[in-house]
Amino acid sequence: MKKFFSQIAERANFLGQQPQVKRWIAMVLAGFILLGTNANVVRGENQVQRLEDIAHQQDSVRPKTTREWYGEARETENAPLERAKRIAEESGAAIQEFGSMYPDTAKSSTTP
Repeated sequence: MKKFFSQIAERANFLGQQPQVKRWIAMVLAGFILLGTNANVVRGENQVQRLEDIAHQQDSVRPKTTREWYGEARETENAPLERAKRIAEESGAAIQEFGSMYPDTAKSSTTP
């Protein structure tokens, strides 16, 4: 009986050393990982809308997406003073929003 298990182990070791068997085992393991993983993927316009909703959870007027920044830049393209004024207002709003979200961090970063 001991000889029988020894022969099985020897054959398994021999088969495991061959490149074709190694590739097959790697493909099987990769398949188990890929098929066993639950990927909750949202695609298309639904994903864009979901990301915009997340970005605008707080009712802030300042732009938060690149599309909004470019749109605002086009609106104030020929008025540099108006653009600078908006940037200053939005920076103030961003700092205020940061302070409300992370009060301890805001205190420690502004207090000497």
